[in-house]
Amino acid sequence: MTVRVVRQMGDPLLFARAQEVPVVSSAALSQLVTDMKDTMAALSGAGLAAPQIGVPLRVVIFGVHANPRYPQVAEVPDTVLVNPVIEPLGEDQEEGWEGCLSVPGMRGLVPRYRRIRYRGFDIDGVPIVREAEGFHARVVQHECDHLDGVLYPLRIHDLKFFGYEATLFPEGYSLPDS
Repeated sequence: MTVRVVRQMGDPLLFARAQEVPVVSSAALSQLVTDMKDTMAALSGAGLAAPQIGVPLRVVIFGVHANPRYPQVAEVPDTVLVNPVIEPLGEDQEEGWEGCLSVPGMRGLVPRYRRIRYRGFDIDGVPIVREAEGFHARVVQHECDHLDGVLYPLRIHDLKFFGYEATLFPEGYSLPDS
């Protein structure tokens, strides 16, 4: 098990556009994804992008299952997505609270498209095309933003809705990290 250090907001790599993965099915990519899965699991995240662990490649992973930390969200299938592309399905957006392993201890109210179609490749180079809505769509958009150097605080419209978890939710309301 290899748990990598997650880079935090302020690190220049997190604000840079990641590079396309030239060879989708490779031993190096497989090792990267294993490290990402180990890191995400160790930190109880809902997703992780390769730049968050210092690798400037267009690779994200995500997945959420029945978990007492996430009682309010529907499951999201475990997914490895290489060279992803997102297409909004309509103009409808909704705001939702987000956190991030690269912005620890903080939350913000972020607008996201309600429905999207995403495509890319799995670890074996097999094409993936899915439609998602709600929390699933939010997680995919959040993780793919990392590949373009965008952290969720940059999407917050009103900074009154950005702050420390303990202050925003003193009752201990738990939200998933992405």
